Amino acid sequence: MGSVRRYLRFIRPYRKQIALTMCVGVLKFGIPLLLPLILKYVVDDVLLTEMPTEEKVSRLVWVLAGSFFIFTVLRLPIEYYRQYFAQLTASRVLFDVRNRLFDHIQKLSLRYYNNQKVGQIISRVIHDVEQTKEFVVTGMMNIWLDLITLLIAVAIMLWMDPWMTLVSLAVFPLYGFSVKYFYQRLRRLTRERSQALAEMQGHLHERVQGISAIRAFNLEEYERGQFGTRNRHFLNRAMAHASWNARTFAVVNTITDIAPILLIGFAGYQVIDGDVTIGEMTAFYGYLQLIYSPIRRLVNSSTVLTQSLASMDRVFEFLDVPYEIENRPGAVEIDRAEGAIAFREVHFSYLPDGEDVLRGVDLRIEPGQTVALVGTSGGGKSSLVSLIPRFYDVRTGRVLVDGRDVRDWDLSSLRNQVGMVLQDNILFSGSVLENIRMGRTDATMEEVVAAATAANAHEFIMDLPDQYETEIGERGVKLSGGQKQRIAIARVFLKDPSILILDEATSALDLKSEQLIQESLHRLAKNRTTLIVAHRLSTITHADRICLIEDGRIEENGTHGELMALNGKYARLFNVQNLDRNRVPVVNRQGAP
Repeated sequence: MGSVRRYLRFIRPYRKQIALTMCVGVLKFGIPLLLPLILKYVVDDVLLTEMPTEEKVSRLVWVLAGSFFIFTVLRLPIEYYRQYFAQLTASRVLFDVRNRLFDHIQKLSLRYYNNQKVGQIISRVIHDVEQTKEFVVTGMMNIWLDLITLLIAVAIMLWMDPWMTLVSLAVFPLYGFSVKYFYQRLRRLTRERSQALAEMQGHLHERVQGISAIRAFNLEEYERGQFGTRNRHFLNRAMAHASWNARTFAVVNTITDIAPILLIGFAGYQVIDGDVTIGEMTAFYGYLQLIYSPIRRLVNSSTVLTQSLASMDRVFEFLDVPYEIENRPGAVEIDRAEGAIAFREVHFSYLPDGEDVLRGVDLRIEPGQTVALVGTSGGGKSSLVSLIPRFYDVRTGRVLVDGRDVRDWDLSSLRNQVGMVLQDNILFSGSVLENIRMGRTDATMEEVVAAATAANAHEFIMDLPDQYETEIGERGVKLSGGQKQRIAIARVFLKDPSILILDEATSALDLKSEQLIQESLHRLAKNRTTLIVAHRLSTITHADRICLIEDGRIEENGTHGELMALNGKYARLFNVQNLDRNRVPVVNRQGAP
């Protein structure tokens, strides 16, 4: 029940709304309890009495008029407000839970996302949270209202005839047995069904994002089979859940149908014996329907609550994922960094027990310097720069900014000092203006235009259909690679960081786009500490220092001229790249190189 106690914390702020809903609900469920008494009066005191027909009709008209007023004029607004307040309260609770989950999502480490499917995370935030709504509507309101209705109905029945009441309630113990037997397994089956749905959603999310690759490699048939396997797994789990659920309802409904048969037999004998009137028997049968309707709802509620509790378990299981990157006690805010960076005996691995991708890195970068990190893929260049804004933490060693361990700086203020331009920058669906303003959300339009101009983006933005208000689609799909890159650079201009990280920022671009971007990057790097991760060495010969990183270690370190004079790995790599670039391709007769 730990999940229930934790969920109650989200419900607690809405105690007053729940109490109000309960009060309205008592009226809503209490009004139908008048019907059997009305029926008893009509049968015993109107229909079966010796009085003139006109008197009977008069009494019947008054009864119907009063009933009509109660069940229409009074009950209609009560029914509306009961439903409205219940849904309003539940929706507010879900609003708070989803906000809490989104905060949690933003604090989880990148290591966690490297090992999880996005679709599964979305399933917990959307599907599982929605399932917990029934705990509020059913568990916190409907169950108690049904119990109150049941108690009032039983009290009236006891007042009318205790023995018929005992016969009517004789099957109650069977309900307790059914709930205990069926619902423990139902909770497990519900969790398995939710997990299978999350796995299918995760797979689907990946495939939708990679639909271009599926078409490029003609994998439609193969992927149909892959999705079919996961869809079949979900179907099996759903059918197991449905089968057990159907057994539950079959047993419960059978038990429910036994009670009226017992009552009819016992009450019929009592009428024959003259101990009970026909009106009382009719009223008892009416109350029997009214008490077993709440009982059916209570049993059904057990099914709904079981599903809700299983989803609640998954929600809190996700919320219990620990944060790897947090502020240390007494973390200091940094207003404006000077830009001095130092790596001291840094060892780092992506997995707790995995092989180190950085092995004893020592490097010092002075404020305002431009340092390039080069080497073959997988050497550790991107891993090294990701330690500066604390996307990850070192396993051993220290990363210093302005002489202080990055773990001692306030995380938010530290990241405010770092601007990043990547090979594949993330743009979000929305307008050009909204994406640039991600650099500083409170920036004025004049500041946005100035940043776009500095990034050589203003000209092409003004040629777009709606200029800065143009919608760019998911991940900026409506823009070219060079245009997306310049918007990303404009964001960093707007942010105005002290430390700039360029990770393959100009790779995979055409010559014209690369020239425009290189120009804006040189402008952006002015008076900032800049780290450049690059494969094309011709783009970083201007750097104050170049570090060649291989197998997680700095193998060579110096200026371009010094490293060329050393005639080591850097020089050989530079000469090979220049040779490939200057080589003229030979074309055969068929036009193929």
